[in-house]
Amino acid sequence: MDIWLLLGSVVVIAAIISVRVAHRTGLPSLLIYLGIGLLLGENGLGIHFDDAFLAREIGLIALAVILAEGGLTTSWHHVRPAVPVATVLATVGVGVSIIVLAACAMMPLGMDLRSALLLGAVLASTDAAAVFSVLRRLPLPPRLAGILEAESGFNDAPAVIIVMALSAGGARMPGVGNIVLDVVLELVIGAAVGLAVGPLAAYALRRVALPASGLYPLAVFAVALAAYSGAVLVHGSGFLAVYLAGLVLGNARLPHRAATRSFAEGAAWLAQIGLFVMLGMLANPSELSSSVIPGLLAGFALILLARPISVVASSLVSRALRIDRIPWREQIFLSWAGLRGAVPIVLATIPWASGVSGAKTIFNEVFVIVIVFTLLQGPTLPFVAWLLKVGAPGEARDLDVEAAPLEELKADLLQVSVPPGSLLHGVEIFELRLPSDAAVTMVVREGRSFVPERTTRIRAGDQLLVVTTAACRETAERRLRAVSRRGKLAGWYGEQGL
Repeated sequence: MDIWLLLGSVVVIAAIISVRVAHRTGLPSLLIYLGIGLLLGENGLGIHFDDAFLAREIGLIALAVILAEGGLTTSWHHVRPAVPVATVLATVGVGVSIIVLAACAMMPLGMDLRSALLLGAVLASTDAAAVFSVLRRLPLPPRLAGILEAESGFNDAPAVIIVMALSAGGARMPGVGNIVLDVVLELVIGAAVGLAVGPLAAYALRRVALPASGLYPLAVFAVALAAYSGAVLVHGSGFLAVYLAGLVLGNARLPHRAATRSFAEGAAWLAQIGLFVMLGMLANPSELSSSVIPGLLAGFALILLARPISVVASSLVSRALRIDRIPWREQIFLSWAGLRGAVPIVLATIPWASGVSGAKTIFNEVFVIVIVFTLLQGPTLPFVAWLLKVGAPGEARDLDVEAAPLEELKADLLQVSVPPGSLLHGVEIFELRLPSDAAVTMVVREGRSFVPERTTRIRAGDQLLVVTTAACRETAERRLRAVSRRGKLAGWYGEQGL
């Protein structure tokens, strides 16, 4: 056990260091994690791991953790306008992508119908972890970023259901009607569970003063994972449930919200590291060489045909339903930004663990596709955004507000971080016009704290400590956000700080 603990610690430390290297070079960190796994595997240090069933179970749990973090760190204010379009992309787009890619796989690759549909379903959904990591370093307009965020959070659920359905049933392939019915039923149940658990947990956590601040992140994360397992137990979509529960909890006025987000990000990083290292150990480099050409053909069919056609079809459906209109520049960017990462490789373990004929070949081809096309798409996204003029380099980050309950005073202590680009910069304290029961009690600037005067000017990078009664906390937060977005005259512009 001590040896395994040492090895695990070394792997995690190496993976954390690689994040810094990947950030500087633009190389996606998932490739480094996969490389570590290959290095530890049979052809490296000789650790034997070929249990597809165990890999599937660990992979699905890791994806649930990643989706929980995605929901907890997603701003509902940003994704709300994009939810209808993202829903169409996650349903109609996934279906179209499966059909187009399956047709391409059957003709040049000579796959049978089930194998071709499995390959299409495995590669149909975008990877939440890959998309979230890109959005953190690539400034995009809120609407476009919201579409990518919501789509990557929603589309795992139908893809998993379809792969499960195609992998079950022995030699007989299930009918299209049965698959569609399963998808609709599981999505409805999963959504109901997530939208029931999230608000109930938020209501309870707002009214319970826990004895230690570190318990709040644990409680929130446990609730999100309970939504996942609860939905699965009642035959619903656990992935949709955990994402929606996380989305509700992440946008609720909970104590120590910033600490909860940080904890979720750390847990998701650990899940990604463990997941990719495990998948790298599961792959056999000696078997991958024969899958390079088929994988490249399928990958180019995916990014040049299946993904663009699915985006165009989703745009047409959205326009027909009068949901929204996606400009052609955004359609091209959405087509190129359909990143694949851990999700396709994990989904490829499902038919392998179920004993489907040819499933190991599909796993090897998907492994090749993820490596090659992550290298191709990930580093080029900033250039594509610049070329299509869809980037937003001046987009200001929203305020980060942390809260701690002061139970005996029936008040809250807010810690407000002033981000770069915020219009709070240069505003004097009295110009904030906070409610009478709220006050800025301290400013932390460049490591030095002081009590501000009415005429003290706020600067970008400051940390403001605001004491407010529970009754006017929401009003104070909204005023701070409004000034951050539109300046001290925010009210004249109609900005409400929602």
